[in-house]
Amino acid sequence: MKVRFWGTRGSIPVSLTAPQIRRKLIAALSGSVGRSLDTSEAIERYVDEELGFDVRGTFGGHSSCVELDTGGAEHVVFDMGSGARPLGQSFLQRYGAGAPQTYHVFMSHVHWDHIMGFPFFAPVYIPGNRIVIHGCHAVLEEAFRRQQAAPSFPVDFSQLAATIEFDRLEPGKPHAIAGLAITPKLQRHEGDSYGYRVQAQGKSLVYTTDSEHKVGDVDERAAFIEFFRDADVVIFDAMYALADAISVKADWGHSSNIVGVELCQAARVRCLCMYHHEPAYDDQRIAQVLQETRRFEEITRDGHRLEVISAYDGLELDL
Repeated sequence: MKVRFWGTRGSIPVSLTAPQIRRKLIAALSGSVGRSLDTSEAIERYVDEELGFDVRGTFGGHSSCVELDTGGAEHVVFDMGSGARPLGQSFLQRYGAGAPQTYHVFMSHVHWDHIMGFPFFAPVYIPGNRIVIHGCHAVLEEAFRRQQAAPSFPVDFSQLAATIEFDRLEPGKPHAIAGLAITPKLQRHEGDSYGYRVQAQGKSLVYTTDSEHKVGDVDERAAFIEFFRDADVVIFDAMYALADAISVKADWGHSSNIVGVELCQAARVRCLCMYHHEPAYDDQRIAQVLQETRRFEEITRDGHRLEVISAYDGLELDL
């Protein structure tokens, strides 16, 4: 199975600005002074091996959207943030408009940054496609219909050409969908959110975004450790640095990088993938948080090595 990230930013999409691109160019050119970069191979080697990811690339700016490619005939997506637009284009390129597909969309919750990409998800306009939107909220269907109602959007939900179904899931219970065993779990967030644990083909993935973890809640902590237990990858809401998470942004419904490490270490997770990046952070700041998190994992390691990465738009992971 393969995980593809189409949107990794929290709360609202962002984009690189001209001054930010200028700073990257200056950093790259400054680092090249005195080097022999007179061939394309030397230039590529310099870019790929000498420059940090925050200089040679970007963590991206689309809001939450993750694809799980199971290798099966039906497609699996988590959340419909603005990353759903490029994901929809990718599906069209892969399958064309003449080959109807089935899509299973699992919603963490229905805040705007997690549904705003749906009206731009091209498969919804193609007759024959079947799109099943799974979630635990009673307002799931209402939220999707309302964002496309006048005067907010020019195409009403009733005009979508695909067959669209809504499936209410029961939290805490495994559901067999698209060849997966998938279990939703209630999370602490305004209006509630739900994480998903997915198991198939001997692998396990946890998608847990928009979830605040209270350090002093022992029972809640134990429950999440079991939810994460031995997962290959945990895609984790690490929106804030610890200082923000426990001070000015406490009770905002998100968590920190440090809590992510502590929970994943206790659960013996293989890889922590930090996700739902703070929109105020630029690439340099996200890279700094990643470096600090890896250092924290290293000095608190108790015999189990936890790989720590930061998600970015375009990242692919093999499970």
